[in-house]
Amino acid sequence: MTKDNPNTTHFGFQTVNESEKSGLVHGVFTRVASKYDIMNDVMSVGIHRIWKDAMMDWLAPRPDQTLLDVAGGTGDVAFRFLKRANGAHATVLDMTESMLKSGQERAEADHLSQRLSWVVGDAMALPFADNSFDVYTISFGIRNVTRVPDALSEAYRVLRPGGRLMVLEFSQLPNNMLQKAYDVYSYNVIPLMGKLIAQDRDSYQYLVESIRKFPKQEIFADMLSAAGFDQVKYRNLSLGIAALHSGWKL
Repeated sequence: MTKDNPNTTHFGFQTVNESEKSGLVHGVFTRVASKYDIMNDVMSVGIHRIWKDAMMDWLAPRPDQTLLDVAGGTGDVAFRFLKRANGAHATVLDMTESMLKSGQERAEADHLSQRLSWVVGDAMALPFADNSFDVYTISFGIRNVTRVPDALSEAYRVLRPGGRLMVLEFSQLPNNMLQKAYDVYSYNVIPLMGKLIAQDRDSYQYLVESIRKFPKQEIFADMLSAAGFDQVKYRNLSLGIAALHSGWKL
């Protein structure tokens, strides 16, 4: 994530003080919490479900593992993990309490409450001891963090030796013509959907802009390596609209 000076960062295409960004992001997700899952389906035409399943396929959850799902919101990734790993436990951390409450309601409906913990917290200052988890995931959340290297350092800290990090995030298409077509859709259709479905155009305008400010695949992979992760790899999904990044704490 580029900075204009040590005290500023980006909130979409706006330059803001670092101290302001977390509050602004919190406001976005508080406003969209009740429509978040519906909007994910509409914006991606349901493809986000395929991406998350691909994440689980590569991750290959194992019985009795412990997962920390950061920016986990309503628990979509955590539920998938638990359904593939008998005896596993997932902790969902998010800065937006209303998102977690929606997830708790889903967990009760799916009879998964006993295998889940819900924590309000910050990706840059995780409230957990060193070497606490087998797996760390973050899906469509790392681009909203004020200081991405700090979040990656925290991910490395709380993973046990042999633990694995996996990041699912919107990314950049390698073909310029396809990227331009996707930009037309993103800038024009997604904010309109936000207005019609969530009654909140501005929040979805920010989310589109935040994707464009996030580093390209190769640059983000280098950031994982700089944080200490080994065997860093990435896979493009849907031609690069999204990408999966994997790294190990060895």
